[in-house]
Amino acid sequence: MLSNHDIVAFVATADAARARDFYQLVLGLHFVEHSPFALVFDANGTVLRIQKVPELKPAPYTVLGWSVPDIRTVIETLTSRGVRLERLEGMPQDDLGVWTAPSGASVAWFKDPDGNMLSLSQVTSG
Repeated sequence: MLSNHDIVAFVATADAARARDFYQLVLGLHFVEHSPFALVFDANGTVLRIQKVPELKPAPYTVLGWSVPDIRTVIETLTSRGVRLERLEGMPQDDLGVWTAPSGASVAWFKDPDGNMLSLSQVTSG
């Protein structure tokens, strides 16, 4: 039933100004709207609503991620903008913080200013 409709992604923030700076200036998403309830971004055709909440306890798992063609280039850009890659226990990661999945995909994690876990992934063809 919903397979023919666009998905809307959600993440939460307790500090809308800080979240807007991060998602717009650091991640480079196109800002659309600042409403009383959420910040809205266009994430390459997907609507991303960053809900304003009074308190936030971030989930200990990935809540939002991007599939990228060259993970190392994206990591270099993000780290030059102050993003710190996460080191996850039990996940052998290389010097940049990239984990290679059994499928061969490359994955890296980082957090937004509210502590929401975000990810990058590069899928290898083969």
